[in-house]
Amino acid sequence: MTPLPDTGLFSSEQQRTEQLSTEQPSQQHAQLDEYSTEQLVAAFSVDQARAAQAVQKAAEQLTRAVDLAYARLQAGSGRLVYVGAGTSGRLGVLDGVELLPTFSWPPERLVTLIAGGERAMFRAAEGAEDDEALAEADMQAAQLSPNDVLIALAASGTTPYVLTCVRAARSAGALSIGVTNNPGSPLARAVDAPIELDTGPEVISGSTRLKAGTAQKIALNTFSSSLMVRLGKVYGNLMVDLMSTNAKLRRRAVRLTQHATGVSESEALSALNASAMHVKTAIVMLKTGLDAQAARERLQAVAGHTKRALTNTQQR
Repeated sequence: MTPLPDTGLFSSEQQRTEQLSTEQPSQQHAQLDEYSTEQLVAAFSVDQARAAQAVQKAAEQLTRAVDLAYARLQAGSGRLVYVGAGTSGRLGVLDGVELLPTFSWPPERLVTLIAGGERAMFRAAEGAEDDEALAEADMQAAQLSPNDVLIALAASGTTPYVLTCVRAARSAGALSIGVTNNPGSPLARAVDAPIELDTGPEVISGSTRLKAGTAQKIALNTFSSSLMVRLGKVYGNLMVDLMSTNAKLRRRAVRLTQHATGVSESEALSALNASAMHVKTAIVMLKTGLDAQAARERLQAVAGHTKRALTNTQQR
């Protein structure tokens, strides 16, 4: 076997990485390869539950991140920019793309970057996470502004691609949020708003696709959903800004409209048809007697907040 070249693999920085809690062997499952199937399922499921606990402990940091992001995005021009590598990058892409059908988040206000490009979503491109030049090129193409919000994800908190993206974002004046599973990591120190999910060692040591990834997914769900509610994408607890792009979602739109207004199915469908299947608009129409155009204008006047639109209309 050809020996590895001396490329700084065991530099002081790399040695520090080896000490990260996510890289440490689990002391609870040293004989994992001898477990029965029942024992394996128990070990993994119990360990995954700790991911939610890590997110709960980061509630104060998540609250601050949501408030800071809302302040940048409420004006209506800023973008959400997700960056990451490997599992973290895929989770960022997943959270971002789901905002479009769930909350009608405008596609032009979303950027999802994963080290190695789109192909890395489907085939591991692990070497790309060390490519700082690639990160610089991706950031240059994204052309961030002070209105944008960067969500940088790295379980280790040391990924060069991600750290380079953060430096570029901060240089552009964008808000930087960092999601990491190692408190005090370089990523946590580099961003404006760190979200530190202290999940500790994994059952399969070093495999951060396990509870570290689960914690990141929960944190992203919490962050983006809270942000969308603040931005007026929900009425009560109803998902009223969805995109009705298939039969299932059209049926859901009818049910949501009925639930919000108390009208019959036919009345709900009639209002939805008049409003291009936009639940928010249909609700305002049915509750105020406005036509579709007037309802849309009323929503636009209050930045899309359904409850505000109804209150303002009723006060006129």
